[in-house]
Amino acid sequence: MRAKTRSAPTASATSRLIGVDATRGIAVLGMMAVHALYIVGSDGDPTWWYSIVSGRSAATFAVLAGVGIAFTTRRERVPRARWRPVTASLAARALAVGVLGLALGYTDSDIAAVILPFYAVLFLLAIPLVFLSTRLLVITGAAVALLVPVLSHLFRDALPEPRFATSYGYLLDDPLGMLSELAVTGVYPALPWVTYLCAGLAIGRLRLSSTTVDAWLLAGGAALAAAASALSGLLLGPLGGFDRLVAVDERAVVEGALQFGEPGTTPTTSWWWLAVDARHSSTPLDLLHTTGFAATLLGALLLLTNASRLTAVARILVAPLAAVGALTLTVYSAHIVFLNSPLDRFGAVAAISCRSPSPSRSPWRGDGSWAGARSNGPSPGWPATRVRSHRGPEASGIPPASRQSGGAGDVRRRQQDVVQSDLDEHPPQRGGRACQPQRAARELGVMVQRHEQVQPGGSAKGQSCDVEDNVTARRDAR
Repeated sequence: MRAKTRSAPTASATSRLIGVDATRGIAVLGMMAVHALYIVGSDGDPTWWYSIVSGRSAATFAVLAGVGIAFTTRRERVPRARWRPVTASLAARALAVGVLGLALGYTDSDIAAVILPFYAVLFLLAIPLVFLSTRLLVITGAAVALLVPVLSHLFRDALPEPRFATSYGYLLDDPLGMLSELAVTGVYPALPWVTYLCAGLAIGRLRLSSTTVDAWLLAGGAALAAAASALSGLLLGPLGGFDRLVAVDERAVVEGALQFGEPGTTPTTSWWWLAVDARHSSTPLDLLHTTGFAATLLGALLLLTNASRLTAVARILVAPLAAVGALTLTVYSAHIVFLNSPLDRFGAVAAISCRSPSPSRSPWRGDGSWAGARSNGPSPGWPATRVRSHRGPEASGIPPASRQSGGAGDVRRRQQDVVQSDLDEHPPQRGGRACQPQRAARELGVMVQRHEQVQPGGSAKGQSCDVEDNVTARRDAR
């Protein structure tokens, strides 16, 4: 009887790993880009790259966490006999990532909200999931996507306000509050994100070295992403969801959320908020759309690197991305440290634009058809305005001397005075942030400024002078 020997790794297996690493690399670079590049174009709309990577990059990062866990658990349901080593391994990884993430809590969350503490909670939540069958993983992921956002919307007002900055100080000062933020109210809430974890575990158990499986993964992911967006458009448009949101919340807040996203959760002022698929809103449709996008991206790169005629060329093309994906923790942590160091010398740059008041900018026409997030373009001559996402108005609390002197520092100080004045005049109320643009300025990164344009002779023209059409979007750590 011949002894069984383990076969050497095949080219397809190597390519599969390269495809997974490349996808992870794209996700990390996408999050870095949102932290470091301009998010608003000269027309006041989100830049094309921001519209693609914001929200989707972090979701792909989480889905790939599930894929990685599936690989470490032999791409199969973990038998109960192995519960101790598997549990210890995942707990140790959660501890290591959590320790590092909280250590990075010294950084400015207005520059980038660190995802690692949330990631650590996901590793702990993965412990019971690895003992489920693939079918139960799919069912669990779907149930979480549909039910957890509803329960969160129902009970979130009773939870402590998030600080949007997890650190050891926060842990010692208010451990329950930080747990609430990591699980439900934070930028990357772990409980609804279990959807990504289940999807990644299920995908990781597939035979990803097969081009047939890769093609189905690509097609299925694209169909899921498109269906979620289409359903959101139906609910907000023809079924009147957008108008109902505007009826209870500030129009600027609704439009800003649809264009630039949310800080992990939506306002609780209306159940219609669950119909949006805005980035980082953690609604059912957002979770399903971003899960589909992650599957599409992974399937495309796996298909590219596994196709026999393209493998050699594809491996060369994706090698830099795979290198980043293989060093995810190092690259991500290094970029957080760099953005908060004196080496990053880029200051907050926000050109204040002045224009006459414009008509309402509802993205839905009267006949119920979609007209885009900004149905009316900027007025002629509106100057190009660019806002650096990780140096937005909220970063004005950073001493100007530590960043950049001169005009940019003056802009930051003026922005700080305006926002603080509005916050003093309109203190935020629990559950009503969408009713106050000032609340949005603090929590969503949406800055509202109202001025009068003063001409050289000192006369006021009666025009509104604002930053990005009174809504300058600046996203936290996406």
